[in-house]
Amino acid sequence: MKKKILLAVITAAVLLGGCGSQSGMKDGFYTAETAEYSHGWKEYVCIMVKDNAIVSVEFNAKNPSGYIKAWDNAYMQNMSTVSGTYPNEYTRLYGAQLLAEQGDFQLDAVSGASHSGHNFEKLAAAVMEQARKGDSTTVQVATE
Repeated sequence: MKKKILLAVITAAVLLGGCGSQSGMKDGFYTAETAEYSHGWKEYVCIMVKDNAIVSVEFNAKNPSGYIKAWDNAYMQNMSTVSGTYPNEYTRLYGAQLLAEQGDFQLDAVSGASHSGHNFEKLAAAVMEQARKGDSTTVQVATE
């Protein structure tokens, strides 16, 4: 069911990508990341803007060596058992919401991933500001 919802959101985003309410975004890649590591991970949001529309969103976390959280199968199994979700699921759902709404959105938080949802909202706001400025430097965001 969640895969169908995700597919529907992504399809809508592709079809309606140019209809977002954001204005003045400049073409390019923009990244915001948490200023500090939390439990060994630093979350980040990276967007690609083309023709004043977000065309790609990546939300994930990396450890100090650059390993991506969504690739960690042991972490996924442990979190899924405890929380009912896991990074490869909720990061895609949060990213799909930003893509579909083009930055002007109310996050539909995933149960079991509310801390990451809170961080995602702050990171998304920061990365949208970078896109409006046309500033492709990675911005550090305090999340606590």
